[in-house]
Amino acid sequence: MLAVIISQRLGLGTVVGYIAAGVIIGPVLQVSTAGSDYLEQFSEFGIVMMLFLIGLEIDPQMVWKLRAKLLGLGGLQVVATLSTITAVGTAMGFTWQQSLLFGFVGALSSTAIVLQTLEEKGLLESDGGRAGFAVLLFQDFAVIPMLACIPLMAGAGSAASAGHGSALLQNLPGWASALLTLAAVAFVVIAGQYLSRPIFRLIALLHLREIFTAMALLVVVAIALLMSAVGVSPALGAFLGGVVLAHSEFKHELQNDVEPFKGLLLGLFFMTIGAKIDLAVLRDNWLVILAATLALIAIKLAVLLPLAWLFRVRAAAGWLFALGLAQAGEFGFVLLSIGRERELLTEQMTSVAILVITMGMILTPALFALYRIAILINNRQGKAEADQPDEGTIIIAGVGRFGQIVNRMLLANGHKTVILDYRADVVDDIRRFGVKSFFGDASRPDLLKSAGLAKADLLVVAIDDRDRAAEIVTHARQHNPSIRIVARAYDRLHHYELVEAGADHIVRELFGSSVEAAGLALQSLGMHPYEVEKRKNIFVDEDVAGLNRMAPLVDASTRAPDNPTFIAGFKDIGRVIENAMRGERTAYEEIVRRGWSPPELGESHAAHINPTRKPAAGAEP
Repeated sequence: MLAVIISQRLGLGTVVGYIAAGVIIGPVLQVSTAGSDYLEQFSEFGIVMMLFLIGLEIDPQMVWKLRAKLLGLGGLQVVATLSTITAVGTAMGFTWQQSLLFGFVGALSSTAIVLQTLEEKGLLESDGGRAGFAVLLFQDFAVIPMLACIPLMAGAGSAASAGHGSALLQNLPGWASALLTLAAVAFVVIAGQYLSRPIFRLIALLHLREIFTAMALLVVVAIALLMSAVGVSPALGAFLGGVVLAHSEFKHELQNDVEPFKGLLLGLFFMTIGAKIDLAVLRDNWLVILAATLALIAIKLAVLLPLAWLFRVRAAAGWLFALGLAQAGEFGFVLLSIGRERELLTEQMTSVAILVITMGMILTPALFALYRIAILINNRQGKAEADQPDEGTIIIAGVGRFGQIVNRMLLANGHKTVILDYRADVVDDIRRFGVKSFFGDASRPDLLKSAGLAKADLLVVAIDDRDRAAEIVTHARQHNPSIRIVARAYDRLHHYELVEAGADHIVRELFGSSVEAAGLALQSLGMHPYEVEKRKNIFVDEDVAGLNRMAPLVDASTRAPDNPTFIAGFKDIGRVIENAMRGERTAYEEIVRRGWSPPELGESHAAHINPTRKPAAGAEP
């Protein structure tokens, strides 16, 4: 599994790692020459479980909310890419079946790699990220008809030779086969709705956890076997079963039970694919593989960029959308594997196509790096992603769950704010309430300048992106030294980064709510409310004091769990807080006074610790 770990650390995802592991162990186990049939059939259950989980995750409300981009943007992307690649393949001399299969593969993108990268970079909720998610969701749906089309493209003879024929239907007339297939599908729907749910409910009531897991696996395997018996793809049947159980009260438990097996079997499936790659093919065709990979990226960019512009996903968001989806995806391996079994492709064609997909996945981090370059070019050219904001004395960067509360408090006290957020739908919703808000990335210097940074009195950085938050604070402090900055920190270490960047008041996003929850817990255990308030104030005071004392112990080059000095300091703070709690048992009047008197700003959470500037009146953790 070393290859998987290295691949994940390099940002390539686990799929590339599994394929690399298969390439390494393939010659040792002689998978490509003999003994792989049973291994392949076993590993294909990973695909069945993947589609079962996709079916479970279908939320009609989410699909309806994304219907415009899902059907319009996603549908046009799949059709346009599929048509272009099919036409190019036919012109190059491939059969129409082979060209169409290559079109299926090229029309898909890597759901696992793209979503993971977008989430890590904090871009999933951006306009480009949401558009990409909608297209990926449509692509997952599109896999179903693609899987159904491959046997039709191959023909009956090929299907039989591939071992997917159904002995049950061989001696039946066509109308009887159709009726039997429909009956099997109806049975899956009815049994999933009215038979499996009572059984799951009984198992849950008896608290038989291991039996629940076994029952979940049995449902998936039974559906796959039933669909195979009537000549339907097991993956299609599993997808249907997942959709039926999507609204079950046991949905999340089913997901948790099946997910580990899906991961293991999918890993085995991708290792099997890697084991079948002939390294001689890579050596002899590396130029063709590289050219095909770049050509696929170019074709997808040529399709995605105009569609992004058509659906108003423009400027930097459009580049994020196009570059993020420009590779082929893991479902392509499934389609190629089935196409090889159906004798649509030769062994060499399959190996080359698998290497093209793998190469595209490896290049995905470079594609996201190109997105950052596109942002820089866009900023230098001074192109705004939307209308330029008016100048204001209070600027709020980010208006999610955190920023909304801050904004409402300021508005309720008669202040006017200017809001910057990169989610167009959020901006539109806020504008309906009469709040001045503008679409754009607040880390862009030109956007902050247009919002009136030079004359603003207050900047609230409420975004949940650590790096971008520090960039915004640094830029604001450089261009307006007198501005007051309130910043949202992810944790204690992020607090130190924001202090160094120049923030005046820093709020650890979960600190206040966690202290409040701890107070409620103490009160529920019988402690008097006044005593609870006293203890909460002591805890906050001592934690903040310890936060300041630990600042010199932070080493940017070492993780906190690997820094023994930092760990020792943290333990010392814990002992100090515990001693303070035990020692503050004073008179009832003192408890009342300290418990309910409003604290001064300097006492509230933290003092500023930036040694390079004059300490502010107070800073919140």
